[in-house]
Amino acid sequence: MSTSVDREGGGVRSPRAPVAVERALPVIGNQPVNGEYMKLVLAAPADLVSRCRAGQFFHILCPQISSETPYLRRPMSIYGFDAEKGELQFLYKVTGAGTRALAALDTGDQLNVVGPLGRPFEIAPEWRHLVLLARGVGLATLAPLALEAHRLGRKLTAICSARSPELLMSLDYFRDLGAEVIAVTDADGSSSMENLERLLEGLIAGEGVDAFYTCGSNRMLKLLQRLGARHGIPGQIALEQQMACGLGMCHCCVRPFRQAGRTVNLRVCREGPVFDLQEATAW
Repeated sequence: MSTSVDREGGGVRSPRAPVAVERALPVIGNQPVNGEYMKLVLAAPADLVSRCRAGQFFHILCPQISSETPYLRRPMSIYGFDAEKGELQFLYKVTGAGTRALAALDTGDQLNVVGPLGRPFEIAPEWRHLVLLARGVGLATLAPLALEAHRLGRKLTAICSARSPELLMSLDYFRDLGAEVIAVTDADGSSSMENLERLLEGLIAGEGVDAFYTCGSNRMLKLLQRLGARHGIPGQIALEQQMACGLGMCHCCVRPFRQAGRTVNLRVCREGPVFDLQEATAW
């Protein structure tokens, strides 16, 4: 089943297909959150924001600045969404032409977006204690999961990793939503895979863990797959991948997965970006 795009003012779409809306949204904030990352805030109507789910993304048309002309849209995970305030939030790191163009946006500028897109995170009814493990911009993808866990009354432990303390992000956000936050960094060695494994084994042996969530990091994927298989703990991962259309038509984002004892090729934009933790393959 394909995703259709409903442009403001009309558009034909299948009644059974999820709708990705294309709209130009005004910028209401675009400020640094630390030495590496920026937070972009867009004003968005409630009917659009109310369709957003944790783990989904928008396909953003970066503006043209000076001689740089980003051609393809950039997929960007939803960092925050609030229907009452009418806000969409994105966290990004300036690394190339597209994100440099985003960093140049000012209040009142318009940004063309398509979304929300993709398969979101799921929280099964029996999953009472959720553990998320992420690093850097991966925390942006997992931030809405904390909001959903809070809404459902689930216990959440957030293990947040960064190179140094000043680059840690979203700690207060997670704490405000009732999560137990564990911060680890490269600077003091606490972010090593050995220490993370000890922390996670401690949580499992203590109050128990019902599900793992992560995003992006290959090392964290392997660690959680190993622990999940060892203790029978399910989990989900949101994958990052270069995309062209973001709708499943171009097959630019295809990558292999393990399903039912065989390897299958799936589109990250359409069948994901959230996948079963044990089905994802390391890269």
